[in-house]
Amino acid sequence: VILYGDLPKNKENVIYLSNHQCTVDWIIADMLAIRQNALGHVRYVLKDGLKWLPLYGWYFSQHGGVYVKRSAKFNEKEMREKLRAQMKAETPMYLVIFPEGTRYNPEIPKVIADSQSFAEKEGLAILKHVLTPRVKATHVAIDTMKDYLDAVYDVTVAYEGTVDHKGQRKLAPSMTEFLCKECPRVHIFIDRIELKDVPEEQMYMRRWLHERFEIKDKLLIEFYDAKDSKRRNKFPGKSVHSKLSLKKTLPSLLFLGGLTASMLLTESGRKLYVKTWIYGTLIGCLWVSIKP
Repeated sequence: VILYGDLPKNKENVIYLSNHQCTVDWIIADMLAIRQNALGHVRYVLKDGLKWLPLYGWYFSQHGGVYVKRSAKFNEKEMREKLRAQMKAETPMYLVIFPEGTRYNPEIPKVIADSQSFAEKEGLAILKHVLTPRVKATHVAIDTMKDYLDAVYDVTVAYEGTVDHKGQRKLAPSMTEFLCKECPRVHIFIDRIELKDVPEEQMYMRRWLHERFEIKDKLLIEFYDAKDSKRRNKFPGKSVHSKLSLKKTLPSLLFLGGLTASMLLTESGRKLYVKTWIYGTLIGCLWVSIKP
């Protein structure tokens, strides 16, 4: 993990805004949070369909996640109520939002072209390596929690090994590829923004958010397309090769590994494991359908 910019060492209540390329982006937020001793504070704004994920859909909901629908179906009132409930309970907040609304996938050029066409139509700068961001969820989150938050983290993520022999950007790594070390390094640029520097009205915040994504785009153009090959595969500026100590990772590895192994190595454990997935999924789906 290569870090650039300013990641505070202390815990904060923040909105985390990032570009979105793959499932790994979800755990990038965890990677940053654990470095601030705030891993349990991470919550996500997710597209509504993910609430049906076996077990995880229910877990994210109970852990303060917010499920949202796109465009005209977006339920602002429901999102505000969920966030207010978290504030009332004084829940630490590390709210992750991917404003693009979907993944940037070089293998689906129509999505990229449609995003660029929309930006041109709206008089916004056309972006190359990110999609045109949507402002609704970001505006609702910041507006609802403006007196509760300490800052906004603007995070730009790039994965090494995602350019082909022709110099064209490839698909970002899947979770399996990432965990199997098929991505040699991940580069993360963090820009901490004070709340006073974020416009309050949605119209102005929309312009501000697009400008933030213009900055991301320039960083990614430098990363992928710099004419000088020595400047590629890194962001400009000072970087730190960030490693975690064993005391932060080993206890959870031993606990989860031991728990899983103890279940899978015995017949009764395997039965319990299967039943947990089956009945947990059914109960979880029923729960999120009643109380999203």
